[in-house]
Amino acid sequence: MSESTQDTAPKKGIEVPLGEPTVSVRRLSVHYRVSSSELQFGPTSRRQRVARRLGWNRIVTVRAVNDVSFVARAGESVGVVGHNGSGKSTLLRVMAGLETPTSGEVLATATPAFLGVNAALLPELSGMENVRLGLLAMGKSPRQVREAIPDVLKLAGIGVAVHRPMKTYSSGMAARLRFAISAADRPEILLIDEALATGDAASKERSEERMAQIRRDAGTVFLVSHTAQTIEEMCTRAIWLHQGEMILDGPAYETARAYRWWAWNLAKGEVEKAEGLLEDARATLRATVVHPEDSTTDRHIARHTYPS
Repeated sequence: MSESTQDTAPKKGIEVPLGEPTVSVRRLSVHYRVSSSELQFGPTSRRQRVARRLGWNRIVTVRAVNDVSFVARAGESVGVVGHNGSGKSTLLRVMAGLETPTSGEVLATATPAFLGVNAALLPELSGMENVRLGLLAMGKSPRQVREAIPDVLKLAGIGVAVHRPMKTYSSGMAARLRFAISAADRPEILLIDEALATGDAASKERSEERMAQIRRDAGTVFLVSHTAQTIEEMCTRAIWLHQGEMILDGPAYETARAYRWWAWNLAKGEVEKAEGLLEDARATLRATVVHPEDSTTDRHIARHTYPS
């Protein structure tokens, strides 16, 4: 990507009518206390020097997600971009109720359907058996399962391989089957963590159409991806995270391109320019928060229970 390309590219992107808030993330932080063997530079105490000689590691705080706030609405497809370790997956796991935040809260109008790269499917069973189990686990009756299977198989597009054990599948085939099962119920809130990173053009088109259908049904989709182009093509809005901090939140096309331009400069060793782009993005961020007294949050339920 050249600077001229970045400046002159036509503005475009997906635009959809928006409904009521479905997910509210308020002042969310996830911090971990972990051991580190990293050497401490500068003056050290006698105790620290003794601990180092004994091979003891010091304890450091990792801010996986740090003071993140935003609101997502019905009809939106929200991409989440950022380098490895930026907090993307942690954010989705908190939204799914799989992790408890250090502070802040997540409110949602329904229990999100979470689709991750390690979504639980049984490798010894066939794809078809996993489809049946997955649909039953989603609360469908045996009759509803029978009715839903043809649609799931068409969306997955793995052909006769559906009758073979999951352990024989490529990562792309497994990802497509996971997506097809999770999207079968047209969930109100769908969280996708890197699960669409693999697949051919046909499967990508099918996935895009299903996500569009969920949006048209007034659902909300969150998609984590390392590939900014995927976010540009499949999302209406994007959030850029960097070291746990929200850098930018805006239209998917604009946000993804800003992230790609920063990443390109960083990869080329243009560190100073990349830092400038990061600061420029921070300066334009305007976080949106739905307050507890806002009547639009009446349907929201907390994703986490805290001790009283």
